[in-house]
Amino acid sequence: MRLLVFGQSGQVATELARRAPQAVFLSRDDADLAQPESCAEAIIAAAPQAVINAAAYTAVDRAESEEDLATRINADAPAAMARACAGLGIPMVHVSTDYAFDGSGTAARKPSDPTAPLNAYGRSKLGGENGIRAAGGCHAILRTSWVFSAHGNNFLRTMLRLSETRDTLSIVDDQVGGPTPAGAIAGACLTIAARLAENPDLSGTYHFSGAPDVSWAGFARAIFAAAGREVAVTGMPTADYPTPARRPLNSRLDCTLTEAAFGLSRPDWRAALPAILNELGVTQR
Repeated sequence: MRLLVFGQSGQVATELARRAPQAVFLSRDDADLAQPESCAEAIIAAAPQAVINAAAYTAVDRAESEEDLATRINADAPAAMARACAGLGIPMVHVSTDYAFDGSGTAARKPSDPTAPLNAYGRSKLGGENGIRAAGGCHAILRTSWVFSAHGNNFLRTMLRLSETRDTLSIVDDQVGGPTPAGAIAGACLTIAARLAENPDLSGTYHFSGAPDVSWAGFARAIFAAAGREVAVTGMPTADYPTPARRPLNSRLDCTLTEAAFGLSRPDWRAALPAILNELGVTQR
């Protein structure tokens, strides 16, 4: 399959390159998502058999003051990609987010549940979802959460950095979700793209997040335990850690539809930790 990927240095794009080195990966210099039509032009020029969009504006707090830019990158660009893919009759896989929801309650959200983003980033990502659906082509919108890997900026790497100089940390414990290895997301995107090419009727919105669900504080404790770091973690409420962008308290995602359609079960984030720590050169217990 001739595969075109938007994104080159992000967590998911990096993992995609490991699993599909034959794909064409577009950097910002190749297609600037802040100029949406350049993305459509890149698709038409490449004439691929499928497209994966693994690029996004991900600075959640900064988006509060840059919503126009976030919207161009996260909403307008994916919509332009989707229109180009629809015109060529090829599938598009787009990585979206749990931030499409308001985070109320404790039940895992289904793809069909009502959306209500709490922040500018979530609004921009939901705009991308809506634009992709409106394009009318074959697509899969894959909502995920709490992405981590050995690359880029993520919670795991932040915790390891802090553990170099701190032996106690206060971490939010009333936000709950599924940490998701970027490698698992990359594998899911490739599987879904191939299946959509065979069966466009699978087009739709899906969820894919790691298991088991855990709080940020619980995730931190697991990271320190796996890495052999002696750091005491104290749980704290979100209210005591104000940020420019509101975060959802409930990021649990119901992934049963994804497993039924594509045979993709939720990855165990605990099982992924040793390999990622090893890649980072962390001596483990």
